[in-house]
Amino acid sequence: MKQAESYKIIDAHTHIFPEKIAIKASKNIGHFYDIPMRYDGMAHTLVESGRRIGVSKYLVCSTATKPEQVESINDFVESECKQYPEFFGLATLHPAYPHIERELDRIAKKGLHGIKLHPDFQAFDIDAPEAIVMYKAIAKRGLPILFHTGDDRYDYSAPKRLYHAMAEVPDMVSIAAHFGGYRRWEEADRYLQVPNVYFDTSSSLFKLSPEDARAMIAHMGEDRFFFGTDYPMWDHEEELARFMNLKLSREQNEKIFHQNFEKLFGIQV
Repeated sequence: MKQAESYKIIDAHTHIFPEKIAIKASKNIGHFYDIPMRYDGMAHTLVESGRRIGVSKYLVCSTATKPEQVESINDFVESECKQYPEFFGLATLHPAYPHIERELDRIAKKGLHGIKLHPDFQAFDIDAPEAIVMYKAIAKRGLPILFHTGDDRYDYSAPKRLYHAMAEVPDMVSIAAHFGGYRRWEEADRYLQVPNVYFDTSSSLFKLSPEDARAMIAHMGEDRFFFGTDYPMWDHEEELARFMNLKLSREQNEKIFHQNFEKLFGIQV
């Protein structure tokens, strides 16, 4: 895609699933959001889609909807990262999982770089007391947490709840996905301009107008945004086209495509 040829791109929000359940898992997510999924959720399909816009690195994750899934999912993400050197893996946890510290030790040995949580799928409030205990343990390890944030049908992942959680654990590094709050962007814009909170562009630009998206980037800080696609929900070419339609400066594009991510995670792609 010509408009991406001169940029280094990190896709900071993707999901992968084991092949035996990938198609079913992707369809279930599509039904949950009433959005037809573009792809099947398999790792090789992610790479094929991303290659068309020149993606250099993919943040990959999967979410434990039940506590007993935590360890097997983290094993799976580790195995995929070993197979695909362009993958940058996040682990998952669950507030009801009973061995948080032990699993954090395993996560460190696996070389995974953070934690992915989806409060709506996992059915917990971001600011619940049991979640705060988990965040404190994660923050001590220096691991960022990628949160699904926002949904106008549920309150679990409300941006205001993340604001409360950040007040309880101010040294927690959070990435509030979907411009800080899927379909709750005004709330995100109001509450989440706080230290240690970052954002990604995934699953937002199909709804947000370019004017509103630019205003949020200006208000919340261009140094705190990452480009993400939410694969398998969206196609890389269509998400890139939506992002480029914002008509940001080259300097802003460079930050959001890769520099901000590299700075936060201490890597060079």
